[in-house]
Amino acid sequence: MSKDLNLIGFRYNIAAAVFFILSSLAEVPSNIALKLFRPSRWIPTIMVAWGLVMTLMCLINTYQGLITARVFLGLTEAGLFPGINFYISLWYPRSERSMRIAIFFSAATISGAFGGLLAMGGLHGWQWIFCLEGLATMIVAFAAFFFMYDYPDTASFLTERERSYVIDMLKEDSRGLATHYDFRFVLQALKDYKTYVQAWASLIVPGFAIALFTPTIINELGFSAANAQLLSVPPYVIGCMFTILWGISSCTRKAILILRTPVLSSLWWASFPSATVELAWAGSNAGGDMKRGVVIAMVIGLGNLGGICSSFVYLDPPRFHIGHGAIMGWLTLSILLSCFAMWDYKRINKQKEELCREHGITEDRRDEFRDMGDESPLFRYTI
Repeated sequence: MSKDLNLIGFRYNIAAAVFFILSSLAEVPSNIALKLFRPSRWIPTIMVAWGLVMTLMCLINTYQGLITARVFLGLTEAGLFPGINFYISLWYPRSERSMRIAIFFSAATISGAFGGLLAMGGLHGWQWIFCLEGLATMIVAFAAFFFMYDYPDTASFLTERERSYVIDMLKEDSRGLATHYDFRFVLQALKDYKTYVQAWASLIVPGFAIALFTPTIINELGFSAANAQLLSVPPYVIGCMFTILWGISSCTRKAILILRTPVLSSLWWASFPSATVELAWAGSNAGGDMKRGVVIAMVIGLGNLGGICSSFVYLDPPRFHIGHGAIMGWLTLSILLSCFAMWDYKRINKQKEELCREHGITEDRRDEFRDMGDESPLFRYTI
């Protein structure tokens, strides 16, 4: 692609970076729209939109066209990751979300492997990547219009007994917090410092850097461009497997795994699992449906700003000291912020327990705190 589109100098880096500008800004509005409209209509719609943009990218023949397409791809694709993660949280209790989110993220990691294989399709293998992946997305999106269900209370495949069980389980897990839309819940998320701590603790910079530059790094080791594409497949496959394993293991101790993963990220593939656990952790500690949806979108959206940074760190081949140094620095920051979050959640939980004891607050009074989100004295943060 670099040769076909004359991506000299910083052109490739700029094309990679522009994707994240509108993508970061559209995450929160998209999750609000998902709550206002039906998930079974909103998610397939944005999938069709970005699948169409992706498919048409195979027709690009200029650098200017690539920039334009990347901007629109970022805008249309913005709502997918936060939307799916928000959707999962509407169906599963906190203890069961990590594994489901991990399975979803594993598809993203394995797609990188397929991208490397599809790029072997000829002189313009990059065009096959855009065309086939875009068409596949639209096919799945059209099917989702008919097979995707909105919420447990309206899912026709559940029996009355199953529906009652799921609804009661979710209500108990959320401590009876609000499930409706109100703009004050959006403000709760925007004003909560814990949202920003978890957003910057995520490993988006290393993850995007790996996705963008793995073939380039391998190519600079002396392998041909074609072989570099093939050799980029194993890290994604291993990342896929460990993402699922990390998600299953994190159902009980999310914070510990978040701390371990940055240390292991020197193995390259371990950046993928940590993003999964971090996102599940952030969503689990946001009380109320609407605040949770906004927090998830903010964590992904703010993290996506790291994609702009990631686009410009691998500049000094063949050793790439700047790129590797930037990733090591970000991993260190992630460890420090995760430690702070663990300490802070423990501190707040103890304060809530003392408050409940002093004022005799029990589950019988949960309706009084319905609109307080995770500030409710009955809500406990997961660690």
